[in-house]
Amino acid sequence: MGSLLPWGRTWANAAYPDRPVKLIVPWSAGGSTDVLARAVGQNLGDLLGKPVVVDNRPGASGRLGVDAMAKSPADGYTASVIELAHAIAPSVFQKVSYDLMNDTAAVSLLGDSPLVLFVSAQKYREGQFQNFLADARKAADPFTLATSGNGSISHLAAGLFAKETKVPFDQIPYKGSAPALTDVAAGLVAGHFCTLASASALLGAGKIVPLMATGSRRIAQLPHVPAASELRLSSLDFGQWWALVVPAKTPRPIVDRLHASTAKALADKQVQARISSLAINLRSKAPDDTMAFIRAEAAKWAKVVSDLGIKPE
Repeated sequence: MGSLLPWGRTWANAAYPDRPVKLIVPWSAGGSTDVLARAVGQNLGDLLGKPVVVDNRPGASGRLGVDAMAKSPADGYTASVIELAHAIAPSVFQKVSYDLMNDTAAVSLLGDSPLVLFVSAQKYREGQFQNFLADARKAADPFTLATSGNGSISHLAAGLFAKETKVPFDQIPYKGSAPALTDVAAGLVAGHFCTLASASALLGAGKIVPLMATGSRRIAQLPHVPAASELRLSSLDFGQWWALVVPAKTPRPIVDRLHASTAKALADKQVQARISSLAINLRSKAPDDTMAFIRAEAAKWAKVVSDLGIKPE
């Protein structure tokens, strides 16, 4: 029996996959998570030899899609792209229907990106941050900021922004950045924090403009837009990140196969060219290192939630 086990493991690994792999995106189509999932997923499918089919399942601030993935069979045929919001969720919601740390297995980190504050092009020009802030300060009613739902990074970014600038902002939750930005472009809400990838279509159409970027340096694709460090907004030194996860108890040979193929997909020159133009820094991490990163982020943002006085719903 002992002599047969290594052969059995190799055979099982070689046989995977023998059908398409479902990749759940827990947000609406058109957002940065969706863009990244489709770019990487197409190349990943080529490497695996079977299609990787993207399945958008928005709702509950990204939790519905991850719940569906976590409760799927642990056979490697269902995966999900998670992001910072999922590490934040346990701190802002009393009940989360899955345990991110125990019900999922990390495959790889996928990348990270700064956030950008976008506003309507009807009212401001690129980089007019001080104009926006001055208008918000003197407004009779608080300016509104769209978020991708409670517990999303745009929710906490808006909270940190209001605290740092000492300007009250009302927040309006949406099911992702795509619908939020549509209302920003129409002037129905004042602004939205999201990645350049999420905003690229409306930005290219001249419907929205960027005012500032989170982090310590300017985004190469937006050279005239100041970074948070230049504006002395020290609490806004952070960015979005994404990771690939599968249900817990997925056999390690399958996790390793997915990780190796994902790392190759992230290093592909065509994928790099498509994604880097959207200010997403593609990078892979080993499965165990990815889970350690997610745990550290959950602890870090739990403190931010506490400092902002956000009460769990």
